[in-house]
Amino acid sequence: MAFVAKRVFSRSITGATALGGAAALVNFTSAPARCDDKDPPHAPRYPFWVKSIFHAHEIPSVRRGYEVYRQVCATCHSMKQLHFRHLSNFVLPEKRMKEIAASYDVVDGPNDEGEMFTRPGILVDAFPSPYPNEEAARYANGGANPPDLSVYTTAKHEGIDYIFALLLGYRDPPAGIEVRDGLYYNVYFPGGLIGMPNPLHSDGLVDYEDGTPCTKSQMAKDVVNFLCWAAEPAHDERKLIGLKALSACAVGTFIVGFWYRSMWIGFKTRRIDFTKAVM
Repeated sequence: MAFVAKRVFSRSITGATALGGAAALVNFTSAPARCDDKDPPHAPRYPFWVKSIFHAHEIPSVRRGYEVYRQVCATCHSMKQLHFRHLSNFVLPEKRMKEIAASYDVVDGPNDEGEMFTRPGILVDAFPSPYPNEEAARYANGGANPPDLSVYTTAKHEGIDYIFALLLGYRDPPAGIEVRDGLYYNVYFPGGLIGMPNPLHSDGLVDYEDGTPCTKSQMAKDVVNFLCWAAEPAHDERKLIGLKALSACAVGTFIVGFWYRSMWIGFKTRRIDFTKAVM
């Protein structure tokens, strides 16, 4: 009788557990889907050449990216920490950089009379800013201040991938999302709405001197490579020094290991026998 009661009790516990699990499953599957996540999708991991430990900057792509920045991005974004001399003989020849610098008017002074004057730019001058101050930049861009791009690839998390995805992430807004005037829908921007219009809205915005097809994705890749180089001009030298140091450490480790084994092998393999002294 006790065995039958115990069996019935175990069946009731099993049934209650199964019933509770089924109820929880129904409750879980019937829960309404929520779409209140404000974080944008993470930018894909693009195979940029410079990411590899054994690779350096693509200088032809950096050169093309500078043209994209100079003709497209420089109308809104500044690069105050970069000077024309930084590009001399690294990205473009010195003569060409002097010509580009001289095409800008730079405010200098004061002169002997205590007045400011305008002169053609030289290599030691910084890249000119499109706006005289932050208030003027906000007024011209609907309240948004275009960020300085000097070190933008290192300032953002996964900056290379993020900027590339952002430049190519402009889409028509989904149904139900209202976009007010002056904002644009971008998949990879936090919140989805960005105050910058699509800078690479069509192909052929820049005439590449080397004949490379000027597509939107090509311009995005080139300008990202230029911004990456601008943020770390000593990247190639630093990586080369690191590889030399790693090679030296590997050789040193082999030499020390060989010396250690040859020096102590006699002591480690020595056998010491103790014998009873004979009186």
